[in-house]
Amino acid sequence: MLATHLAAVSPGKGQPFEVQTRITPKPGPDELLIAVKSVALNPADAYMRDQGLFIPAYPTVIGFDVAGLVLEAGCNVPTTAGGGGGGGGASGDSPGLFFRAGITRVAAFAASFWRSCDADYGAFQERCLVPWQHAVPLPDKGLSWNEAATLPVAVEVPLNAWDIMGIPRVGEEGEEQVKRNTKKREALLIWGASSSIGTMGVQTARLLRDDDDANSCIAAVYATAGSANREYVTSLGADRVFDHRDPHVVEAIVSAAKHHYDDEDDDGLVIRHCFLATGQLAPCQAVLAAFLGEGRDQGGEKGETAKIASAPMIPPDAEVVDGVETVFVLPSVVEGERLGQFQYWIGTWLRENLAKGTVRPSPEPKVVGKGLGAIDAGLDMLLRGHIDQSVVSQHAQVLNVVIDFSFPGYQFNT
Repeated sequence: MLATHLAAVSPGKGQPFEVQTRITPKPGPDELLIAVKSVALNPADAYMRDQGLFIPAYPTVIGFDVAGLVLEAGCNVPTTAGGGGGGGGASGDSPGLFFRAGITRVAAFAASFWRSCDADYGAFQERCLVPWQHAVPLPDKGLSWNEAATLPVAVEVPLNAWDIMGIPRVGEEGEEQVKRNTKKREALLIWGASSSIGTMGVQTARLLRDDDDANSCIAAVYATAGSANREYVTSLGADRVFDHRDPHVVEAIVSAAKHHYDDEDDDGLVIRHCFLATGQLAPCQAVLAAFLGEGRDQGGEKGETAKIASAPMIPPDAEVVDGVETVFVLPSVVEGERLGQFQYWIGTWLRENLAKGTVRPSPEPKVVGKGLGAIDAGLDMLLRGHIDQSVVSQHAQVLNVVIDFSFPGYQFNT
């Protein structure tokens, strides 16, 4: 008899989910089968449900953020600390990264987007397939299922942004720092820093700033957020937090950087890189444009291009600003490259920083429902928050919305 499980199935564009029984798949090479314990909700989930974004055919199962227990591991999945396992073995590129059926707790970035929305790879179900490179084993203690579910997308997006903009990873020497070979003189700007990916952007940027080997050019972390969230964003590592609703916020950021003095010889900072977590593109462009041509005195080259990494899709009618390049944050479309990226972002960077305690889930997750039937209401709540700007600044931007599958009395079908 084939094993089955329940799933929140998307039957068609703009239609609510239907809880249906599906046949539980077997993991293929390099894949894990996960028993889902918690899922986190993202705005993209609501857009996919309502607009059919990225979905080529129905019915399907969507969802990105998932936490759960490894049930089965396909061949080539590392199942021992030295790599290898599942019959095929795996390279030991990331020592300590391994997965054991029935034992290993994981958080994972579901891969349905890269599988043409194949329902087996969507997060909103009791069983989900994921490539092992998209997963991170969780610490034995100190991290709940609900906290873990909020991590994958929140971590992947800012780390992807830094790579896209050419900011060297911690511990790696990059071309920009070799070229400058000078004191760190840049403020890294995070716009919309109280969103889920924005708060993790602040945490990851803080580690770039604090890199003792001075591999990056980042001297300070600047952020925008609502005034109610200023203290929280500061606690995550931002040096300066500006109110995005201030009509003079662009001027305030530019002035703060140019007058950012650490010692008598310091002549201020420049802003060449901006991560747009949420919000409008135009003010980010205005900030970066204010520093064009000032690179020569800071060890750079006059006329050097400034860069914005945008988590929101770039509007087709967005203004083009000379000298300011805007790139949509998206992993590589080449399968091998993408798996390598995720293995670093999720399997290496996140695993190591969770173990060291240098990052934490941010903000605190809010459980909005129990089980698959609550996903529609949770997405509606999330979407209303993003529409109502007064709610965004006070609540939704510091809200990680999760659906809890791991409560007593909730049984999986077998």
